[in-house]
Amino acid sequence: MKIKSLLLLFAVCLTSVAGAQTTHPSLDGFKDGIHHWNLEHKERNYQRYAPEQYREIADNLLAYQNADGGWPKNIDWLGVMNADSVKAALRERYRRSTLDNRNTFPQIKYLSDAYLLSDEPRYRQAAERGLDYLLSTQKSNGGWRGWDVDAITFNDEVTTGALELFLDIMQGDKSYVWLDASYRSRISEALQRGLDMVLRCQVVQNGVKTAWGQQHDNVTFMPVKARTFELPSLTARESCDVIALLMAVDRPSAEIIEAVDAAVAWLRHSQIHGLRVEEIPLPEEKIINHEYPFDRVTVEDPQAKPIWARFYETHDNTPFMCTRAGQKVWRLADVDPERRTGYDWYGYWPEKILKRYAKWKRKVSRK
Repeated sequence: MKIKSLLLLFAVCLTSVAGAQTTHPSLDGFKDGIHHWNLEHKERNYQRYAPEQYREIADNLLAYQNADGGWPKNIDWLGVMNADSVKAALRERYRRSTLDNRNTFPQIKYLSDAYLLSDEPRYRQAAERGLDYLLSTQKSNGGWRGWDVDAITFNDEVTTGALELFLDIMQGDKSYVWLDASYRSRISEALQRGLDMVLRCQVVQNGVKTAWGQQHDNVTFMPVKARTFELPSLTARESCDVIALLMAVDRPSAEIIEAVDAAVAWLRHSQIHGLRVEEIPLPEEKIINHEYPFDRVTVEDPQAKPIWARFYETHDNTPFMCTRAGQKVWRLADVDPERRTGYDWYGYWPEKILKRYAKWKRKVSRK
């Protein structure tokens, strides 16, 4: 039996856990893209494939894949629709490939798993074209650009998502057992370049390492602006994605351990006490978007668990928010109603990171 066939057989066997074999690839990676599709399509009268119809879903991914190997964003990947008609209805920019809204790297993962389940060469070939797209669009500084600005982008897991995929490949994820040595060599180099960039982007305040911004300058590596309401800042949400990436490294360097320790210390220092956010249902006539049929208000509550702001000032960690027009504000009530509900200004993102950190710290301390 050929080596390739043996590897595929090994990978398929690995999908069996406690006697239960995987019947379809995970759809979790598509949640954000489908959510954004739903935001723009209140009426959805078409049929959708069931999760078990993984071949049909994989064929959908092939139909939407662009010539450069990437994918357009904000598509219902399970929708039973004509892909050419859907793309034709998009504005030209929205037909382009992008990593925005957690896009492209989930398609590569799904197609890789579909290939292992089906042994269909076209799924493997499409996954390879996706990897080629990621490798070709990585900046020389190690990052990837987002949708709104040509900068190293952590928003929507643009850069961290690509690097997590590369890390999974290099650390033996069974989904990519079929990849040959030439791909692995290129991916290894891209991963190291990316991890070096991540460490350079960590913001230092008065000699102390803190966290990361949503976007960073390509040359100075300092936080920069993207959309009008996304000003230079330290950000709790995206920093959690970066920390999760660094903690996933099997044999972290001293520099990675130091970066994680400092970032977790910043998260603990930046938590907000005595505040919670409530969602208030709105009457139909006041709903701005059908996906958010509510308004958000902050409530003072001494019993509330710690919460974090999305943005903090880079020089003194003061939490802030922003209007659509780019005006910095310090109360949620002063944010435009559409942005109050359509954007996460507060959240509990660090909770999982802080729990994982304790276990991670014990692990790295034993090495």
